[in-house]
Amino acid sequence: MEQILVFCRPGFETEAGREVTDSAAERGIFGYFEPVKNQGLVRFYPAAPETADDVMVRLMLDELVFVRDWIVVLGEFSLPDTDRVGAVIEGLRGLGRGYPGCARLEVRLSENNADGDLGNFARKWVSPLSRGLRGAGLLEADQNASAPARLEVFLPDFASVVVGYSLADNRARYVGGIPRLRLPASAPSRSALKLEEAWKVFLPPEQELDYLGGGKKAADLGAAPGGWTWQLVRQGMMVTAVDNGPMNAELMASGQVEHVEADGYGWRPKRGIDWMVCDIVDQPRKTAKLAVTWLGEGLCRYTVFNLKLPMKKRYDEWLICRDILVNGLSAAGIGFRLKARHLYHDREEITCFIERTG
Repeated sequence: MEQILVFCRPGFETEAGREVTDSAAERGIFGYFEPVKNQGLVRFYPAAPETADDVMVRLMLDELVFVRDWIVVLGEFSLPDTDRVGAVIEGLRGLGRGYPGCARLEVRLSENNADGDLGNFARKWVSPLSRGLRGAGLLEADQNASAPARLEVFLPDFASVVVGYSLADNRARYVGGIPRLRLPASAPSRSALKLEEAWKVFLPPEQELDYLGGGKKAADLGAAPGGWTWQLVRQGMMVTAVDNGPMNAELMASGQVEHVEADGYGWRPKRGIDWMVCDIVDQPRKTAKLAVTWLGEGLCRYTVFNLKLPMKKRYDEWLICRDILVNGLSAAGIGFRLKARHLYHDREEITCFIERTG
């Protein structure tokens, strides 16, 4: 049966499934989804005559919010206790269908896999599996060859395997949509990782300096104790930290931060700045309207902000906030680029990035 295997944050399977189903339907691909509860996995089945390959061609990952990554499923095979490589080779040879050329493979586990032995096996299996598949002509002979796709091997357990592919131009920049980031000891809070991940996900890697360098000016609304301000300072920015709470003392000693004790929703700069960031825990619609005001009035050029979603109707709330953003910015008569994602370091919130383009 044709299917896409979708990866998302465990507990958000229904949101990811609804989003893929709705977005595919908008492009004329109808189907249904099955969530794998609390495993961060969703199976999406397109209805004939459309195929999983059609989904990958017509629906772009970076247009989705709750979907971190995905693969086209080629087949699911049982794994014997011995010669697991042979079982995969035999399974792929018996598919009866082709797939784009692949030069490399990736062995994946579920995000919340707790089986250390399975993790160790997955890491050690990559090399012999790659050699076996190359020898069988199922991977390009040169692993460094340019290829349109990557072979994907998902291990739910020792007894079974899901094999598929991901397209080079329509998959997450990081496997599973999870960048491996380390929190330096000098960071005031773990929230610093959210902003770093947002930049890595939303900004073109070859243009990061254009967005972040050059001594830019920024405002951090709801800044205390300073996790996001710390990231802005690391980029050499001069920052206005707006919060009634106390800021980290070492951060203030940098000389790059002005602390304004005020409500982040009410404060405005005297003139336009480069960046506005906001991680205030409040009603998401209120934050969306705040972003529209800042961009629409020319108070900032770029913004990253979090929308704290309610426990129920999280997907529906995002759709309402998206309409507030799109309709509000369009009414302001400005050009803009909007991206949103449920990041790995997010919990019950999603992170949005908007660039004013005109």
